Amino acid sequence: MTTTHTTPPAAARAGNIGSARWIGAAAGISIAAVDTLTMRALGISFAMNGRDVGLLVGATFGSSLAGLGFLLGWVIDGRRRDREQSRVIAAQHEAIEAARARLVQSEKLAALGQLGATIAHEVRNPLAVIRSAAQSLGEGVAAGDADGRRACQFITAEIDRLTSVVGSLLAFARPIRIEPRPVAVAELFDDALLLAGPELARRQVHVLRPPAADTALQFQADADLVRQVLVGLLSNAIEAAGSGGEVALAARRRDDVMELEVADSGPGVPTELRARIFEPFFTTRARGTGLGLPIARQIVEAHGGRLEVGERQGGGARFLVRLPATPRAAIAA
Repeated sequence: MTTTHTTPPAAARAGNIGSARWIGAAAGISIAAVDTLTMRALGISFAMNGRDVGLLVGATFGSSLAGLGFLLGWVIDGRRRDREQSRVIAAQHEAIEAARARLVQSEKLAALGQLGATIAHEVRNPLAVIRSAAQSLGEGVAAGDADGRRACQFITAEIDRLTSVVGSLLAFARPIRIEPRPVAVAELFDDALLLAGPELARRQVHVLRPPAADTALQFQADADLVRQVLVGLLSNAIEAAGSGGEVALAARRRDDVMELEVADSGPGVPTELRARIFEPFFTTRARGTGLGLPIARQIVEAHGGRLEVGERQGGGARFLVRLPATPRAAIAA
């Protein structure tokens, strides 16, 4: 359940801040009136030159207490005003710092994307040439030269890995264009599990699927891009769960937001790393590129959604993809 805190309008807050002085004045007048009536009831009277001046004394006493109460309320209002201004300044400072951090991050990502695209274009063609040469050498190696054949296979495998890194760089630098269409959750999960099938079988990871009623849900999204996100999250979950582990998929719709969840039974993501795992090139995997989650977040944000990481109930990591049911059909950098 989400609790919404409503901030009073500025005019209402200003009215509340200025009310203490008048409350103080009214309290002073009330005290004077009560005291005057009490003295009357006790038979105490005030006379001057044979005339009753009780009302004059009460009025003088009341005006003095009203002035004192007004001044006291003024001080209280001033302190309230200072606290309110401090809160406003603190909130504005936080907003400015957040906007500055987003701007700096956007500039860094833009520069990083340009650099990555340049490197990728310069490296991709030479890698293709080297791979072709390594294959030719491997085909020409004598049948009894096991070391030579192993060396050629190693070169080819490493070039394939570098080609994958280059592809990730290009994907990270390329603007994301989404083309929303009606898509079923079952279709996305089926395709993602099919693509991850060999890895699931190799590691013998058990998959928990959501009920059929949940996977029957439909929403508007770019199916290819969302499938790419799910495959990446599923691959990470399989590796984290380890041999014989468990991966759980879930789906639900909350108002106009579709939530897709991928969780695993692995060690989870430490709290101090949950913000960093979305930074480009940050990875905890031995042979990871550190671009999978940043690209996934780019895709989700291009839909106008959010990608969140948390802890699965019972232990493990939990990644939540929150997508609007009707995303914006725009180009996102």
